[in-house]
Amino acid sequence: MVRIENYSLNRVPQTQRVSLLSVAIVHMGMLTALDQFMLGAVLGDSMALIDAFIAILIGSLIFGIITFGLGFVGMREGLPGSLLARWCGFGRIGSVLIGLIVAISLLGWFGIQNAIFAHSLNFASNNKLGFGLSAALSGTLLTTLVAFGFKALRFTARIAVPLFILLVAYISTTVLSGNMNQQLHKIIELPHSGDTLSVSAGITIVVGGAVVASLMTPDLTRYTKSGKHVFGITLLTIIAGEFVINGLAILIAKTLNTSDVVTIMSQAAGGAGLLVVVFSTLRVNDLNLYSSSLGIINAVEGITGKKLRYPPTTVVIGILGTLLSILGILERFVDFLTVLGVVFPPIIGIMLVDYYILRSHRKVLDESREQGALPRETPTIGWAAIIASVIGSVIGLGIDWGVPAINSLLLSSLSYGLFKLVCKRV
Repeated sequence: MVRIENYSLNRVPQTQRVSLLSVAIVHMGMLTALDQFMLGAVLGDSMALIDAFIAILIGSLIFGIITFGLGFVGMREGLPGSLLARWCGFGRIGSVLIGLIVAISLLGWFGIQNAIFAHSLNFASNNKLGFGLSAALSGTLLTTLVAFGFKALRFTARIAVPLFILLVAYISTTVLSGNMNQQLHKIIELPHSGDTLSVSAGITIVVGGAVVASLMTPDLTRYTKSGKHVFGITLLTIIAGEFVINGLAILIAKTLNTSDVVTIMSQAAGGAGLLVVVFSTLRVNDLNLYSSSLGIINAVEGITGKKLRYPPTTVVIGILGTLLSILGILERFVDFLTVLGVVFPPIIGIMLVDYYILRSHRKVLDESREQGALPRETPTIGWAAIIASVIGSVIGLGIDWGVPAINSLLLSSLSYGLFKLVCKRV
């Protein structure tokens, strides 16, 4: 097991590096969860089968390139992503702002996962509770568990992943049983019942569903031993999360003609399916709420110097996430993924351009790496990186031409390079 709580503010020494499999299991866990199944179900219910798999293929290619690039930096420097950002364009305050953006995105994921939990609870009560009350109850329960550290969450985390994988395997076997060639031919001809998504929009939400994991990859790959390990981890995660979980979800959603996860699970596996949904949302939202709380605390401390207490912060964030559930964030799932797929690629693109091409702080990184320490000089704030990332995000969201995720990634990277070139000449 990778002990990611260690070395949060310093380099991971080579003596503490672990095997490829140890890191790969943790990394794959980020994309072999209920949220990826939800994403695949949306693609299957909103796109033709071929278009959906094209979106996964291109989205996975983008995810693979930026994840490997950033993961390799984490392995080489032995540093987590939040620290790397300080010497990859953003500076200390810029890295704090990135942490804040990640925390807010996790708050959104909390609201979405809690809404799924609430739908399951309401379905089990035969609609007697109502969605609003169900969301309030589930959000309050999980917030209380996380805020006060009840050990029950450890139990759900241990059983949720294997149960979810077994459930997906069971549903796939049940729904897609028979002659696979005939089944696939029928599925290809099935029309989609949801709102139509273009291939470019599908690519962007595929990137949006995985891009937070890309930014968190250095937190794990700093424990790896070589670039080959980073490549293997990236490839295994793409295969498991994008092609297996997403791919099966696409086929199942088209066959059952719905993108509603609760409906899929209840139709295919009955009460057992709903129980696994509940355990899966508990497992994912435990991490979402915990990480979001820590991110907010770190951001406030980095900007103001004041340290918030963990339990009250968690309660406030849990209330906000529950409110998002009640207000209907699940109905804006595609919009949420689109925003993630446009906002996060610029951050990663700028970090990669700064580290590999501009090499603004490579000298101090190299010198300090030989000593096993952090660089003595830390830039306060990288205005060029912040402005370029805003430009890329705004253009990615505002322009319909092309693929928004690629537009924001390329435009922010080019803008950052030009800004740095102009600043250097001035």
